Amino acid sequence: MITRRTFNAALAFAGATAIVGTLPWKLVSSALAQEPAAIAKPSTLGDMSLGAKDAPVTIIEYASMTCPHCAAFTKDVFPQIKSTYIDTGKVRFIFREFPLDQVALAASALARCVAKDDSNKYFAIIDILFNQQAGLQNQAFETINRVGKQAGLTEAMIKACVQDDLTVQKGILADREYANQTLKIDSTPSFFINGTLVKGETSFDGFKKIIDPLIKS
Repeated sequence: MITRRTFNAALAFAGATAIVGTLPWKLVSSALAQEPAAIAKPSTLGDMSLGAKDAPVTIIEYASMTCPHCAAFTKDVFPQIKSTYIDTGKVRFIFREFPLDQVALAASALARCVAKDDSNKYFAIIDILFNQQAGLQNQAFETINRVGKQAGLTEAMIKACVQDDLTVQKGILADREYANQTLKIDSTPSFFINGTLVKGETSFDGFKKIIDPLIKS
């Protein structure tokens, strides 16, 4: 069983990482231009995506499992984007981890260990973790243990994921550093919508105003 000691030992791996903040409830388009190839570069562990690969619009979200605005987006906005655009072949949606703290890193690692290469399972797990965000903040190792077991992992598998084998965590942190240093991501949630950087959480209507012209163009 994972104890506080073993969980904290796993989290200590990220202790030297810088912690960046979250943006308030607003949409801010960045004037920074990024090379399309730099944005499209797949994550170290492989991108988790939903939707048609040839969709006219690609949305890339950078999020942290402990970010309340990210959780609100997942709960209140993403389902509408999925039903309106992803399920209809108009949008390809990619989720990339940008952990703001050690707990978010451990939760992201768990999602990767549970899903492996199954994007549908991955999105289901991050949805559960966002819904359990209060538990992550107050009882992190208990929450991760519980979610992992509910997803079919044994205690030994959970322990290996968040403590013994740091391959997944290293991949997530490498991608976080790339996003911060190369793509200038410094807050969550941040989105690239066909290459345009959009920071902060917004309403479905706000996304619709950006997406619809791109579909028609």
